[in-house]
Amino acid sequence: MTAPLVEVKAISKTFTRKAAAAGGKTTHKALDAVSFVMDRPERVALIGPSGSGKSTLLRAISGLHAIDRGDGTVSVLGQPVQANGRLSQDVRRIRTRMGLIAQQFNLVPRLSLFTNVALGFLGKISALRGLFGLWSADEKQKVMRALDHVGVAAMAGQRANTLSGGQQQRGAIARAIVQDAEVVLADEPVASLDPVTARKVMKLLVDLNEQSGVGVIVTLHQVDYARAYCNRILALKDGKVVYDGPSAQLSDETLRDIYGAEIEDAYWGEDHAS
Repeated sequence: MTAPLVEVKAISKTFTRKAAAAGGKTTHKALDAVSFVMDRPERVALIGPSGSGKSTLLRAISGLHAIDRGDGTVSVLGQPVQANGRLSQDVRRIRTRMGLIAQQFNLVPRLSLFTNVALGFLGKISALRGLFGLWSADEKQKVMRALDHVGVAAMAGQRANTLSGGQQQRGAIARAIVQDAEVVLADEPVASLDPVTARKVMKLLVDLNEQSGVGVIVTLHQVDYARAYCNRILALKDGKVVYDGPSAQLSDETLRDIYGAEIEDAYWGEDHAS
């Protein structure tokens, strides 16, 4: 039996912060016994009000946040990422099979777009080759094919910080292609983009899923985008899962219960029928 692409079991995450009073502390439970399974390549949208735990969940899956101690576990592609509040010793190796795409693109500003995308090979080549950018001819061709696929091959030689947000985000997707990622975790990848560019980026994630069989989990503030581009929605509220099912079955009434007063801010307005 094939292992699930992602399996999250009863994970919680509590943050402790200093309080205003001297020596005081406050706690916030960002995730509260969250469980879900992605057993085949899907496009899963994580939605919910601000502070509901969407980004924390994505970071827990990638191993960037250690979960609370207890029975909670996170596995990706059948490999343990963390359990009982401790990261697996193999978490870095497991991350080589995950593509991470962030709102702020996570490209190295001073490096060329080509080099940023080629960094997707790290973990699969020697540290020395990666350090000095000693890419093979086949690796260079793969980078250019990926850049061409996402429509920014002409910008390959430009420094990342000279590119528009949309161009940088396409570069991040190209890096995931070069990486041969089997699961892509995208944290608000279109939040900094205009609607036209955002649609293009979302369509690239759809293509990555449908053409390459890559599982995609994406946090979105825009409910209309979640419905349009993802086939499954996982909604969080106060750190708990309050909906997990097909996008088409998520009703406006359920959305109003999830978002409350924030409901109007959860749309970009393109497909919103109140």
